[in-house]
Amino acid sequence: MSHYIIKNTLVINEGQERVLDIEIKDQLICKIGQGLSSKSAVQEIDGAGHWLIPGVIDTHVHFREPGLTHKATIYSESRAAVKGGVTSFIDMPNTVPPCINQTLLEEKFNKAAQTALANYSFYMAVNNDNSEEAIKLNTLKNKVAGLKMFLGSVTGSLLIDQDSVIEKVLRNSELLIATHCEDESIVARNKERLQKEVTEWMPMHHALVRDEAACYSSSSKIINIAKKTNARLHILHLTTGKEISLFDSQTPLANKKITCEVCVPHLYFSDQDYKSLGNKIKCNPAIKTESDKEQLWRGLLDNHIDMIATDHAPHTQTEKASEFWKAPSGIPMIQHSLPLLLKLAMQQKLTKIQLVQKMCHAPAICYQIEKRGFIREGYFADIAIINPNKNYIIAPTNIAYQCGWSPLEGLPIPCSITHTFVNGHLAYHDNKLNDALLGRALDFKRS
Repeated sequence: MSHYIIKNTLVINEGQERVLDIEIKDQLICKIGQGLSSKSAVQEIDGAGHWLIPGVIDTHVHFREPGLTHKATIYSESRAAVKGGVTSFIDMPNTVPPCINQTLLEEKFNKAAQTALANYSFYMAVNNDNSEEAIKLNTLKNKVAGLKMFLGSVTGSLLIDQDSVIEKVLRNSELLIATHCEDESIVARNKERLQKEVTEWMPMHHALVRDEAACYSSSSKIINIAKKTNARLHILHLTTGKEISLFDSQTPLANKKITCEVCVPHLYFSDQDYKSLGNKIKCNPAIKTESDKEQLWRGLLDNHIDMIATDHAPHTQTEKASEFWKAPSGIPMIQHSLPLLLKLAMQQKLTKIQLVQKMCHAPAICYQIEKRGFIREGYFADIAIINPNKNYIIAPTNIAYQCGWSPLEGLPIPCSITHTFVNGHLAYHDNKLNDALLGRALDFKRS
């Protein structure tokens, strides 16, 4: 196996920034210290002037396989992830066919084992008809990331809207249950009302159809059910300031039963950006107001919001160029989430320590992922190294997504990811990917 020593690099980890050496051997971080040396080391990396962080864990992605591979594949998007310093991902079940049973779930694991450059796990979807199948997944609670409930009709047959089924699964599942929260009845009423008022539909109307009331109604309802049933609930992609009050900022994350995330697009864009970017930033739940964005930032930094994900959801440029109602919702983001947050950290929107906490440590704690998310001896060597002085501009020539585009095109980034290690394997360096070794399935430590 690979053997490296990374020398004299600024390690940002567990609330500290320290210049250290890191030794990697046989997939793991075997030593952390100063002045490390080894006669048997295959390669020494000079990390002077660089930053080293745990690999980012993105717990919310749509890699489109199976059935939607004209948009993306596990192969293509895992490589885009690694180029962006993301070493582990958890993929959503709204594929074709949708992942609603253990057979389909196992097929996704098998495909990832053959093609994923990053580490991986998957959700299984719960709809109105497969509650028994969902509860049986308790036997795989240390292998499967969780269950996914779509409480808004963003994925057709995957909508779950029967309260008795929702409560049954929340009461009986031993897995984390992640939810997309939008009240379908409010969305329908908003659409009907606006159809009478609007003569020409524009992307900005998306936030008026999928508005604050639709999100808050759904989030507050599922939280009440989770409290009643003592479920392990995780609410995905928070978009409104109003919802923040639903969450606890005082309890340590490891002890929380109800958690939430914010996604990169909702921290970076607002409804003011629809004018220039249009359908490129159309997503569900919708990007909302500048005030909502600022409240999301405050909620993130004061620990009401536990973590950052991307909701990476690629579509082709042709699909996105369709007229408003036909254009699909979703934004490609995984390659650029860490570079963008590093840029914001350098602009003092958050600290580097907070970035690592929300993108690396918190996902590992929240999902109880074994031996990842931290720079610790004995942990898997999932590592990103950053040159804070090497800038570039996001452009089609350096975009790795299969769809080939990003709403961030033209944005200057003041730093560059120079190395990404996945399980001790140097999977990315010097703008080159190395897939001689692939990622592995994540393990979860759940009692």
